[in-house]
Amino acid sequence: MTSVLPEQSTVRESFESLNPATDEVVGTHPVHSREDVEAAVSKAHEAAVWWEALGYAGRAERLRRWKGVLTRRLAQLAEVVRAETGKPTGDAQLEAVLAIEHIDWAARNARKVLGRKHRAPGLLLSNNDATVEYQPYGVVGVIGPWNYPVYTPLGSVTYALAAGNAVVFKPSEYTPGVGQWLVDTFAEVVPEYPVLQQVTGFGTTGDALVRSEVNKIAFTGSTATGKKIMAAASERLTPVVIEAGGKDPMLVDADADLDAAADATVWGAFSNAGQTCIGVERVYVHERVHDEFVAKVLDKTKDIRGGADSRAQYGPMTMRSQIEVVRSHITDALARGGRALAGGLEAVGDRCVQPTVLVDVPEESSAVREETFGPTVTIAKVRDMEEAIAKANDTVYGLGSTVFSHSRGTEIARRLRTGATAINAPLAFAGIASLPFGGVGDSGFGRIHGPEGLREFARPKAIARQRFPAPLALTSFTRSDKTEQLVSKAMAILHGRK
Repeated sequence: MTSVLPEQSTVRESFESLNPATDEVVGTHPVHSREDVEAAVSKAHEAAVWWEALGYAGRAERLRRWKGVLTRRLAQLAEVVRAETGKPTGDAQLEAVLAIEHIDWAARNARKVLGRKHRAPGLLLSNNDATVEYQPYGVVGVIGPWNYPVYTPLGSVTYALAAGNAVVFKPSEYTPGVGQWLVDTFAEVVPEYPVLQQVTGFGTTGDALVRSEVNKIAFTGSTATGKKIMAAASERLTPVVIEAGGKDPMLVDADADLDAAADATVWGAFSNAGQTCIGVERVYVHERVHDEFVAKVLDKTKDIRGGADSRAQYGPMTMRSQIEVVRSHITDALARGGRALAGGLEAVGDRCVQPTVLVDVPEESSAVREETFGPTVTIAKVRDMEEAIAKANDTVYGLGSTVFSHSRGTEIARRLRTGATAINAPLAFAGIASLPFGGVGDSGFGRIHGPEGLREFARPKAIARQRFPAPLALTSFTRSDKTEQLVSKAMAILHGRK
């Protein structure tokens, strides 16, 4: 497949992507310079004009063809993801399947969400026809993560494309091969113009993209990096959508299905080696069921193992430096009086971290306060759900959350300060294409997915068209005293009643 890159590129540097399980070289990719990025963005502006002109139907047809390619080559895509992230093929397939669902939803719903709609003009300007429509920004720069290198960036890429934008995508330096595979397959169904391009490299390449003449930036990654991106984007007043970290809680009420809650905890905490921004990192359990719940979690955890072999339920840590973060959080939790009922410091290896269940961990511990991004979970006993809600909300983050309760699930969910909540199932909101995804606080702002995700990549355009001259000339220097008196009486009748 032909790489969609700037033709004028004068790249001198390159870097290798590695299989985190073996350090085997998966691929070699260019380090794109500021000039390369600017050339790509320039081409994207030209492509955006053509892409927008296709209209909703034309873009939907291309997006449907793209999802068809991804579906037919699902096994190939899963293998590329597995090679660069180390995750099991089944997990790689799962994130690709979810991404395909989002492509389908965005293609089918873009016109309905973003197309022209009439608005009521009001009595005083009833001689006008009022409409609003959403127009694409032009070029969107997307900076993606390594933990879900298909599902997460396509949550921005897909919706930006459906809204009529061209996209320049900068993947993580850990997963450039996945990004290139996506870009190349898109070019097969859209060969006319470079509507979707990729630039690769490290922080300097991402910085160049943010400072280029893109019209919007969509970023997924750490809160610290998100703040830097916002600062850089502010120089050109480039709008941004930030999906940053999380310290996501699960609340288990006294009437919860404990087997289901325990299973959701184990999956939410340990799948993808815990490298999930909406993964379960801390659990608050009603005191009446705490001990039984912990026993069920431990029973389900004993059969879970991380490793590089085909029998492992999850793979190695993709970013090796994250292992030290996990180690430090476990160390701090134990030093403060916490206990490891499964795993612990001995679970932290050179490449993999085995499942770790911590209890009696003080709330001020880094294992509770900071994003661990590894296969660990803290479980705390609470006297009731009021205490659970207070502790769950006592964080700078606010991305996802989970509630297990038969009678109060919705009530509890609405009181959690997070962008999304799943009730009686793990992370369900992430798989529903019609629901918006995003956080509050240090978890970022803006939304991808759903109608809100489409609107995130388009600007509202209001149009008022006069259908016939107004009986009362309000916006003219010919306005008379009589007109002003009539307006005053009309307003008193319409709005002045007690």
